[in-house]
Amino acid sequence: MKKIDLIEKDYLKKSVPEFHVGDEVKVSLKVHEGDKTRIQIFQGTVIRKRGRGTSATFTVLKEVRDDIVEKVFLLHSPLLEKIQVVTKGKVRRARLYYLRYKRGSRS
Repeated sequence: MKKIDLIEKDYLKKSVPEFHVGDEVKVSLKVHEGDKTRIQIFQGTVIRKRGRGTSATFTVLKEVRDDIVEKVFLLHSPLLEKIQVVTKGKVRRARLYYLRYKRGSRS
């Protein structure tokens, strides 16, 4: 085992659910506003997963009204409360960047 892996092992989360690109997920995120903390939910489709260890990230894309919002999350961040898989997706690509340009039912 490499030295960096030994150091990172303490910071990795133990309870990360298994999800893949194409799945729809709910990400509960801690948001600090002044001296208060609340949980904000971001629900969308996973369009990318990359990295390993503490630098692993995943990108979630959702459509709000007529805008598309894309957010990158650190998988082992202490600000992530939990990740729930809403629906499993069946895709044949590792990166779903083409979803950025699809708009609603008229695409």
